[in-house]
Amino acid sequence: MGYFPFFIDIAGKSCAVIGGGGVALRKIEKLLPFGCDITVTAPDICREIRALPVRCNHREFVPEDLEGAFLAIAATSDHALNSRIHALCSEQNILCNAVDDRENCSFLFPALAQSGDLTIGISSGGTSPVIAKYLRHEAETLLNDRMMEIAALMKAYRPVILAYYGAEEERREASDALLSLCLSGETLPDKDKILQLLEAVRTHEDPHRDTGQSACPGTDKAGTTGDTA
Repeated sequence: MGYFPFFIDIAGKSCAVIGGGGVALRKIEKLLPFGCDITVTAPDICREIRALPVRCNHREFVPEDLEGAFLAIAATSDHALNSRIHALCSEQNILCNAVDDRENCSFLFPALAQSGDLTIGISSGGTSPVIAKYLRHEAETLLNDRMMEIAALMKAYRPVILAYYGAEEERREASDALLSLCLSGETLPDKDKILQLLEAVRTHEDPHRDTGQSACPGTDKAGTTGDTA
């Protein structure tokens, strides 16, 4: 059975990393873009980790290192220590990832493709990392500059759609229609085209019919395509 892909806001949350080598480094590099507060504990911490914006404890692990942690990474070369860290985390309801040891993990690191607000996480449940890596490379091709522009425009008009449509089905229809409009041309639609589209969804008209500019409320905040892309 696969793992459910939770997406959790870890900005500002405490992360305890036990281990100071290359494996720990790779996990830290994945976590840092998401804004968590990382403390690394190990007798020897590699130069690459020391150069990162993390706190370093140059000593052996003690259970107190887990106090206040939201999540922990057991990345030592000592399987027994990693297992002990997982057990301590389980007692304290701390999320734990013991590297390359699925039995001692309460969560797995996905293969990540990330740009801006868009994050794609891929996991094989720990059974085939090479497939997850291949799919990550495929996903990265989707997160190009054009998709980032579309994402920015969709983000800008989301408050407008939420305010303009009372029913969830209408909001979904409007969002789908706007995305289709963005994907259909070589350039992003301008404000007039977007307002026409949103009005057509509301009145169930053909969005391609020339209806002129809508009186859709709140659109001044969204601005033009140039402001949002």
